[in-house]
Amino acid sequence: MKSLRLYGNQDIRFEEADKPVIEKADDVIIKVKAVGICGSDISRFSKLGPYVEGNVFGHEFSGEVAEVGSEVEHIKVGDRVAGCPTFYCGECESCRKGELSRCENLHVMGAYHPGAFAEYAKLPAENIVPIPDNVDYETAAMVEPSAVVVHGFYRTTMQPGAEVAVMGCGNIGLLAIQWAKIFGAKKVYAIDIDDSKLEVAKEVGADVLINSLEKPPHEQILEHTNDAGVDVAIESAGSPITSAQVFALPKKGGQVVFMGIPYADINIERFYFEKIVRNELTVLGSWNAISAPFPGKEWSTTVHYMSTGQINVKPIISHRLPLAEGPETFDRIINRKESFGKVMFYPEEG
Repeated sequence: MKSLRLYGNQDIRFEEADKPVIEKADDVIIKVKAVGICGSDISRFSKLGPYVEGNVFGHEFSGEVAEVGSEVEHIKVGDRVAGCPTFYCGECESCRKGELSRCENLHVMGAYHPGAFAEYAKLPAENIVPIPDNVDYETAAMVEPSAVVVHGFYRTTMQPGAEVAVMGCGNIGLLAIQWAKIFGAKKVYAIDIDDSKLEVAKEVGADVLINSLEKPPHEQILEHTNDAGVDVAIESAGSPITSAQVFALPKKGGQVVFMGIPYADINIERFYFEKIVRNELTVLGSWNAISAPFPGKEWSTTVHYMSTGQINVKPIISHRLPLAEGPETFDRIINRKESFGKVMFYPEEG
């Protein structure tokens, strides 16, 4: 089958790979219809996190069930599905407590398990997420990143009527804007340094657009909130700069949720760090997208709001490409040769 395989640092190749076969009674093989590039894929491609050399890459996908194992009862050939790509050990202390996202051995397909940048992918039956007919395949391919975002919102104590700031309008930030509205935010502030990203933020529901190059973001937030600040601030940019700035956005007693991973050291100026203490902020980390019972309510909730149209991924997708363009696309992303939103591959094309 056609695939994208990772061999080393910035070495991804479009080539043939063995089609997956049923080996266990609970195996499910999916014909991949759409598969997206995740920010973690870019990081692993450029800096080589955990992976098996020559493994099929990728993990955000949807497709049609092609084959099932002998003990699979509730999934049948032809079903439209998304895949939860995450594997947990079930044995560590966190797993035994039902805190699956904190599993000591957590990993996703595309690292040790063959991934989804291919014509076919394989997962255990419990990792299969059915999707309704009114959710198309490219929308369903973004169930995973959407589940990552709502996992973070479930960690907050946010109430309807809250004001929320989202720092960073990449794929995760644009989903966070929509989840903030679903959770009852009366006003969402989108913060970025790129006006084109802010325009997409407006399209998906942001009420106030803030370009932080014009004036420090907290100063602009204070102007809009009568010097109070927001109830919840989401850090989704994953940069060392925004990872400090975000502490100045919430009101006293507010919350900060980190959804972005900064791939560099964070040096926080005293001004920002003191906000944590003086304003008695609650700082929350959020990791992955699973909970008990596996894969968790994050997945069923995401599918529901995709089916109602309240999660709209269409404005987020900037490129729709065949797998053959994978190596060139990764190169263009990593070398910033053009602006990219969500990149979606379609293995059936070319």
